[in-house]
Amino acid sequence: MRTAFRKAIPIMMVAGGLVVGGCASSSDVDRLESEVNGLRSDVQALKAETMKSQEMALQASKNAAASAQQADQAARAATAAADKSERMFQKSLRK
Repeated sequence: MRTAFRKAIPIMMVAGGLVVGGCASSSDVDRLESEVNGLRSDVQALKAETMKSQEMALQASKNAAASAQQADQAARAATAAADKSERMFQKSLRK
């Protein structure tokens, strides 16, 4: 008996949903379709914004990498200049 009742519950739920769904007026359906279309356009706009943001983030990442490379080159040049200055100073002390 219990098993039969458990099997009947999903069938009753589907039947109840069909009955309730059949009561919706065409204006309700039109309103829901309009809302769905609005949500779809919102999703498309969000996807476009997301893609634009991703492109901007990628460009910023490339710019940051280039800046880091330039900073590294400047640091190496400064180190080389400091080393040269130290060598010249040591050489002047020997004279």
